[in-house]
Amino acid sequence: MQTLLQLNSSKASLIDGLRQEQAAVLVQVLGIVGFALLTVLGAQARIYLWEVPFSLQTLAVYGSGLYLGWRNGLLAQLLYQTIVMIIPVIAGEGFGIAYLYAAASAGYLLAYPLSAAAIGLLSKKWNSLTGSALSMLAGSAILFTLGVTWLQFAAGHATWMESIDKGWLRFIPVDMAKILLVSMIYTGT
Repeated sequence: MQTLLQLNSSKASLIDGLRQEQAAVLVQVLGIVGFALLTVLGAQARIYLWEVPFSLQTLAVYGSGLYLGWRNGLLAQLLYQTIVMIIPVIAGEGFGIAYLYAAASAGYLLAYPLSAAAIGLLSKKWNSLTGSALSMLAGSAILFTLGVTWLQFAAGHATWMESIDKGWLRFIPVDMAKILLVSMIYTGT
């Protein structure tokens, strides 16, 4: 039980080599491009029930912070945002800066790099199952704070509670499942 509650693990994994700043440049670039493309793929699996869709993008956002560390996780998500500006790949039908800033879900997309960076920073020390899950909870808090704030103004909801409900509360069970899945995969590699 005590091992489950520990935030850090003394044993390093081979995959932690991706997080090291001394990792070969090619390995770092491949990691950045790979997680940006995983985020693109995650955007293709989406279900719209209201303004903000359920998608698998956050799996890649959380994973980029855990696997690549704060800097490369941030860069992977910035690359994803660059791709969004030129190719219609987001969970919606348009692309480009004008579309992005008009979308109700733009706040979530803009939070991706910050979320990945926070997860990468926290998980540097917190590398156990519990620690990585808590790191992703912090990243999730950043993601949903920015997302709900943007949603309130973009969607023109009558109350903040409506934005909180449609932009966060309805996502909690799915997001918790994603966090658990990614942390189990990460600590198992």
